[in-house]
Amino acid sequence: MTQAELIKKINHLKKEKNAIVLAHCYQRPEIDFVADFVGDSLSLSHKASSVDADIILFAGVTFMAETAKILSFEKKVLYPNKDAGCLMADMINLDMLNNFKKQHSGMPVVCYVNSSAEIKANSDICCTSANAIEVVKSLNTEKVLFVPDRGLGSYVNSMLKDTEVICFSGCCPIHMTITPKDIQAVKEKYPDAKVLVHPECSLDVIQMADCVGSTTKIMEYAKNSSDKQFIIVTEKGVVDRLNRDYPEKEFVLGSEKAICQNMKCNTLEDILYSLENECYEVNLDENVAKAARSSIERMLAI
Repeated sequence: MTQAELIKKINHLKKEKNAIVLAHCYQRPEIDFVADFVGDSLSLSHKASSVDADIILFAGVTFMAETAKILSFEKKVLYPNKDAGCLMADMINLDMLNNFKKQHSGMPVVCYVNSSAEIKANSDICCTSANAIEVVKSLNTEKVLFVPDRGLGSYVNSMLKDTEVICFSGCCPIHMTITPKDIQAVKEKYPDAKVLVHPECSLDVIQMADCVGSTTKIMEYAKNSSDKQFIIVTEKGVVDRLNRDYPEKEFVLGSEKAICQNMKCNTLEDILYSLENECYEVNLDENVAKAARSSIERMLAI
């Protein structure tokens, strides 16, 4: 089946089944042709909760589909490839979280949205890469625990004077493999380029940035800037989309290592199969989903 045929069949099935497709920015760009919304994980889940659809298919990784289910528990949520997990989210489980909390008794737990429903449910409040600093500030405490990403947690800690952020040892292996040497090598070829860095990177990479921010912030900065060259220090999918959407500008990947194979798992064939057979469905314990939703809602209330 050709790509055009796949797209036509998927779009037909969406109408027939009252389904929507959400695609994360790190996905293969061709998935945009069948996506109703493209963006970061939490904004996509909010979109899903506000539309009249019976089925939500989330082209991303597992925790993203779980988040959509948490916010739209009454709807059927599918993820098209059961192997598309998140390496960072898999670095912590409930036993690990409980041990971390025991080691630092009485401290509130801030949970990055890039985590399982169970971890969200057993944390005090969620955050995203865009609002992590504000979330930690809102707790108005001397120390907080941050799970699971030491990259984002360390960045937040570096930006605050009155709160110590104690980080769990997890990370995004894709962002953490990027080094200052990688950025410097690209910078030598593009000396006038602005460096846009995701805060899941290490602090020594972040220190080289002209802009530090979430996927959405990076894309908005690139869109609105009068500059013409940019070094994008996050997953390759962002570079692909920026080059497609703003051909008058030049976007270069900060490191050839910045490719998440799990994010690239999903294909148009997977989406078609998932919609046809209504698999693979996200199933969450209702109490876990309710507690996880509370953690997200506390964040949204700030």
